[in-house]
Parts: sequence; structure tokens; C-alpha cells
Amino acid sequence: MRIGILTGGGDCPGLNAVIRSVVRTAANHYGSEVIGFRDGWRGLLEDRTTPLDIGAVDGLLTRGGTTLGSARVAPGLLRDGLDRMRAVLADHDVDVLVPIGGEGTLTAAHMLSEAGVPVVGVPKTIDNDIDCTDLTFGFDTAVSIATEMIDRLHTTAESHQRVLLVEVMGRHAGWIALHAGLAAGAHLTLVPEEPFDVEEVCRLVTARFERGDSHVIGVVAEGATPKPGTMALRDGGVDEYGHRRFTGVAQQLGFELERRTGKEVRTTVLGHVQRGGTPTSFDRVLATRFGLHATIAAHEGRYGQMVALRGTDIELVPLGDAVARLKTVTPSRLAERRAFTG
Repeated sequence: MRIGILTGGGDCPGLNAVIRSVVRTAANHYGSEVIGFRDGWRGLLEDRTTPLDIGAVDGLLTRGGTTLGSARVAPGLLRDGLDRMRAVLADHDVDVLVPIGGEGTLTAAHMLSEAGVPVVGVPKTIDNDIDCTDLTFGFDTAVSIATEMIDRLHTTAESHQRVLLVEVMGRHAGWIALHAGLAAGAHLTLVPEEPFDVEEVCRLVTARFERGDSHVIGVVAEGATPKPGTMALRDGGVDEYGHRRFTGVAQQLGFELERRTGKEVRTTVLGHVQRGGTPTSFDRVLATRFGLHATIAAHEGRYGQMVALRGTDIELVPLGDAVARLKTVTPSRLAERRAFTG
């Protein structure tokens, strides 16, 4: 068998561990070949490949990013390029394609699967917003990095009696903000699932200082929004992929807090540092297991599926189910957050 593999969307700690796992499993257990398509779907459309053997993936387990490269491709280009992608796969005698990616990549994988292309998907995203899997690799690393940064900010905020707002990634889902906020003892956490009331945030800040506390740490997901009418938020429009362009919600909230409370506010945007660098041991193990079971599924002919973590087991779920909706923070988890607010 010949397996094709690509990594799509944003880079993520653990991608190289999946590539390594697929190559080693295919070669050692099945005697199969693996080729990689460079820069995600773009490489498949443009027929840019690289051979992948055990020597090529040696040392990848601990490396962040993706050795294959990645790129975003507009959904329309993917739909229009369906016949082209099928032809490229046929030219390289690829029996099954293993795309590794988030919602956009897996939606494209589902489209190919529906068109008859043998596909086994592997979910990745630091946002942890892919449905039908308990966790995605990259999330633990992102939370660990965010937690460490917030831990460091506590001491400087205490020293200067400041409000410090930390903006983390999370376009539609606030899982990073929720977990990092709980782990680092943040005093307030704002997520996309629940619009925030600026007056309530001001009340919490004022109340902490009035009772003698030295500082306030707030964690703000980049996709958090104020309740209508409570604060104006700059409109950045949308990009070519239909994604809203963010304009810095934490910084804009910081200006409002200073104006309304009179307290000094500083903002830190963690940005891409959250998804760069070495993956945690948890993410290395999860990514390795995903690659192993995706390769097994490919050889067993279990196509149109995605590997998923269910409890402690790796299972297969239909791609269509996995991309039907995003997995967002549930009301019960939001309630847990409220117990530690203020």
C-alpha cells in the first residue's frame, strides 16, 4: 500500500509526531510506503511531493511545527480542484490519503471522501474545537505555555498593583482560555461562548482592589465579544477564508477598564507562541497514537473515518459527524469557571 499524508491549516505541536508515527507504522508493520504532500492541500493541488521513510522522520518526535509545511487554501479552490487532486493521487499510486488538520482540513477530507477518495483523517488543533474527540493534540501544549506565561505575569502585576489582561487564542471556542485561566488562578476569564458585560468586569476589578487585593489577572480569548451595547469593538471585516479578522479585544477592553475604573491596565497578547515549539509529553503520546491508529485504519480499509480520543481509547468516528459542528465550551464548564471568578 502507498499512503499519502499532508498537514493543513495552522501549525500545531505534535504534527511531526503524527507523521513519524504513520511512517514507522506503515514501514515496520505493513511494509508500506508513505509520501508527503508539501504545504497541505496546496501541495496536493500543485503536485509537490516528498518521499517519507524512517530515516526522513528520525528525530521528529520532539520537534514542533510540521516538516511537510502547511498552508490555508480557500474552500472554493478545493471544491474546484477536486478532479485535479484525484488525478494527482492516482498519478502517485496513492491508495489512501491521511490529512492531518482542523475543521477546514477535515471538512475538505470529508468532501474528498464523499467523492470516493479513500481518506482517514487525523484531528489537530490547539483550540480543541473538533467534535467527536475528547481532546486534540496541540491543546495541552498551548495550555501549558499559556499557563506558564500567566504564572509569570502574576508577580509583575502584584508588584505594580495593576490589572493585567492576557489574550490567548480561541476564535470560536474558549477551551484554552478556560483551562489556562483555571490552571493559573486567573480572576476572570472571557470566552467566545458567553459575551461579557463590561460593567460587570469593571465591578469585579473594583471589588478586588477595594478588599485589599494587589492585582487582577484576566484571561481573554481572542474571539470573546462584549454584550451588545456595552462596549464598541472595532470591526476588522473578514479574510479570504471567511474568518473574522480580530482587532485586539483584550487591548480594547483594557482601555475601557482604565477609563471606567481608574486602574492601570496592561495587555499581553500571547499569539503564535502558544502553538510553536516542543510539544508536551501528553501531546507527543496522543499524536503518536493517532498516527498509529490512522495507519491501521488505512490498511483495514476503514475509510471516511477520523481517529478520535474517547476516554483513554483511540476510536474511529465518521468524518461527517466530526465536522458537523464545532465543539465549544459547555454551560457546565462555564459554571465551573464562575466559581473562581473574582
